[in-house]
Parts: sequence; structure tokens; C-alpha cells
Amino acid sequence: MAYTRNDVLHFVKDLKIRFIRLQFADDLGISKNVAISVEQLEKTLDGELMFDGSCIEGFDRIEESEMYLRTDVNTFAVF
Repeated sequence: MAYTRNDVLHFVKDLKIRFIRLQFADDLGISKNVAISVEQLEKTLDGELMFDGSCIEGFDRIEESEMYLRTDVNTFAVF
């Protein structure tokens, strides 16, 4: 099923979700994740939330490690 930004925001509100876990793979294909509060969700949906990627294998040096979290709404799932 294809979700929209607004679908995800409504699901989160209706289900009273408080934390979001974003999952991704590093350059070696190892699964990584980061947790955000629901208050930060809109920023990630808009591609405006940054994190320090220097601790992720294969990512840039500390001086160039600021990365944007960008959410793919079609992978949204509630566990």
C-alpha cells in the first residue's frame, strides 16, 4: 500500500505513537537504526532533521558527517 506524508502523520496520532525507529543500511549492508520522538517526525518527513553519521561504517569523516534523515513513507509499519 502506498502511504502519503499525511497518512503517516494521521496513523501516528491515531495510534498514539510516541517514538519512531528509522532503519537503514550502512555501506557494508549492515542494518542500522536511530530512534526519534514523534515530535521530530515532521522534520524527517520534510528531510530537515540531521544526525551525526560519523559513527556509521563507511560514511564520511567527522568534519563531513552531518547527514539528513529522510523518511520513506511507503516503508511505514507499526510493530
